Amino acid sequence: MKPHSRVPEQNDLLRPRLVEMIDPRHELVKLAALIDWEFFEREWAGFFPSKTGRPATSPRLIAGLMYLQHAFRLSDEAVVARWVENPYYQYFTGETFFQHRLPIDPSSLVRWRKRIGEEGVEWLLTKTIEAGRNSGTITDKALKRVAVDTTVMEKNIAHPTDARLYERARVLLVGLAKKAGIDLRQSYARLAPRLAIQVGRYAHARQFKRMRKPLRQLRGYVGRVRRDLRRHLQDIPQGPLREKVLDALWLVGRLLEQGPKSRDKLYSLHEPEVDCISKGKARVRYEFGAKVSLATTLDGSLIVGARSFPGNPYDGHILAPALEQVEILTDTRPTLAVVDRGYRGHGVETTCVLISGQRRGITPVLAKLLKRRSAIEPEIGHMKSDGRLARCPLMGRTGDALFAVLCACGHNICKILAHIRALWDIVIRLILSIIAENDRQIRMPNAA
Repeated sequence: MKPHSRVPEQNDLLRPRLVEMIDPRHELVKLAALIDWEFFEREWAGFFPSKTGRPATSPRLIAGLMYLQHAFRLSDEAVVARWVENPYYQYFTGETFFQHRLPIDPSSLVRWRKRIGEEGVEWLLTKTIEAGRNSGTITDKALKRVAVDTTVMEKNIAHPTDARLYERARVLLVGLAKKAGIDLRQSYARLAPRLAIQVGRYAHARQFKRMRKPLRQLRGYVGRVRRDLRRHLQDIPQGPLREKVLDALWLVGRLLEQGPKSRDKLYSLHEPEVDCISKGKARVRYEFGAKVSLATTLDGSLIVGARSFPGNPYDGHILAPALEQVEILTDTRPTLAVVDRGYRGHGVETTCVLISGQRRGITPVLAKLLKRRSAIEPEIGHMKSDGRLARCPLMGRTGDALFAVLCACGHNICKILAHIRALWDIVIRLILSIIAENDRQIRMPNAA
């Protein structure tokens, strides 16, 4: 059932009001006034078509928790726990009185993300862009000039090695066989872990010829368990368990058939859609995750576009969809986009695109703007080190799409909060200078 509008709370002499506990000059208090919270109540109501059942949680509470979670690098459990302790968090999410209990179960955030999808989280990003314009962090003119770049958002998986994948596949098949009540001829529960450890020791000692023999044996164990379980497939009745067994058999078969140079290799059993991406970094040769395109304004470096692209596509082919998303989120078509040399052959004609190192048709003004392209690099670094973009814990390609946009929301919230703090510091210094000047003028006649 769709969420109901929150009923205005009456005065309660026995409960402390948040406005009496917090500083109205705090940046979260000021930011709460810049965001159009009623928009989420109107738009997110469409994700609840049913008219029966218990009303959903307040959309402002969910939107505020998602903002705080990604602005301060918190997990679902941590942001809900900190909400109980922090009155500013409670005020930001629309509470009137201080609450002493958890507002929701942390698993509710998971269900909300699945329900609103990529469209819903893009609305969150849109409102941060509007808040940036209202606070003066960026101007309307800044939205017409953007910088676009790609990065890799790694998935929350272990580094893939053949020995680890074979051992995980064996454990998966043996576990499913036990759930189905199937007695396997041999589970290799004693021999397989020893072989996996032996493979790791040989690899550490760089004795790769010796490593291949136990690796072949381990692969043979997994194949035997798979064939044994497939022979008993007819004994498993129709149902969810049978579907799980079929999916596991297909994944393990794909793992056993792939070679060193195969395409669409399997790097994780619980995240089979992970891509192996090489960005030419000296410190990290390969990264396992999804490619994410980010667009920032040249002035202010506010994130105005964030989108994940599965399959490791060429950068030039994703420039047009990235600029289209910027136009949708900001309601402004970018007139200028600056990119690096990886975007050559982009084919974009509606926007003027400048590529690093370009010499033809470059005026002094455009050359100055082109130098601003590198400003997006530290923004990506902050999103990974200070934010949560470095590792995606959400499942599947849908999780990649949602997480990239939510990380952009958190980065924008941090920049707006920093801008509000800077403005307040300027006001305080101005007031102190005026007071000091008045005191000086008062002392001068007395000294004379």
